[in-house]
Amino acid sequence: MSDDPRVLEIDGISKRYGDLVALENLTFDVRAGELFGFVGRNGAGKTTTMRVVLGVLNADAGDVRWDGKPLDFATRRRIGYMPEERGLYPKMRLLEQLVYLGELHGMAGADARRAATGWLERFGLADRRDDELQALSHGNQQRMQLAAALVCAPEVLVLDEPFSGLDPVALDVMTGVLRERADAGVAVVFSSHELDLVERICDRVGIIDQHRMAASGTVAELRSGGPVRLWVDAPAAPSGWADDLRGVTVVRTAGSRVLLELDPGADDQAVLDAARQTGPVREFRRAEATLAELFRDAIGESRPPEEERSV
Repeated sequence: MSDDPRVLEIDGISKRYGDLVALENLTFDVRAGELFGFVGRNGAGKTTTMRVVLGVLNADAGDVRWDGKPLDFATRRRIGYMPEERGLYPKMRLLEQLVYLGELHGMAGADARRAATGWLERFGLADRRDDELQALSHGNQQRMQLAAALVCAPEVLVLDEPFSGLDPVALDVMTGVLRERADAGVAVVFSSHELDLVERICDRVGIIDQHRMAASGTVAELRSGGPVRLWVDAPAAPSGWADDLRGVTVVRTAGSRVLLELDPGADDQAVLDAARQTGPVREFRRAEATLAELFRDAIGESRPPEEERSV
């Protein structure tokens, strides 16, 4: 991440639609020069948050600030936005569409054309500059949608499910561009259900649940607050050897390997001693939770899934 001190602050925003709570006292920040992954179940409030940042919706309470100042029309013209429901014009030609969108953000015509041409080249679409959008494949339409968010040289990028339905090549191109923009000092926040991808490319992650921020930080920070889990491989041990260990829960068994979860204060050396008493120990190591596991811990696995919808 860069040393740029600017920060996008989402500070205590709440939003209701009658009796339906969409957001409740949601607070987090996205720093200039970082990729921030915003994850949660459908209906948790991700899309509503992005719409409030863009000014499409007004929050009932709370503030959104960039570089310490409340967002106004001029500031929002410096934000690039990629909605989940793609919003480009299907019958408009690629180059003229990007130029038009750049001009809407306040760019001079020549500057908008130069930027549009550059992004078409960057995304491998220069030879199709005069084609209509509807003639492109889904992946190329996604690239165009990102180009539309980037053409105005934004200081902040807000992207709602930008990787949905992409093939591996298009995915690599788009993640590479986002990393480049962050390295150039842009604050990048995006929502995604691709938790493996979020874990791989993001500097920090926010997990939203029940319309509030359930957890936020680097993946390493999120891991540090979770339970200790150990992989133990004792090939001579009888089945169920760890079942009665004090403060230990058997999470999973895979052949002779067992994944154990330790209660707070449980002694991992006591676990190792118990394993050694059964014979040789081929593996004894701490298991690092994946983001998917951290996500389930944060939202509670026992909760029933919410209705599939965007709020």
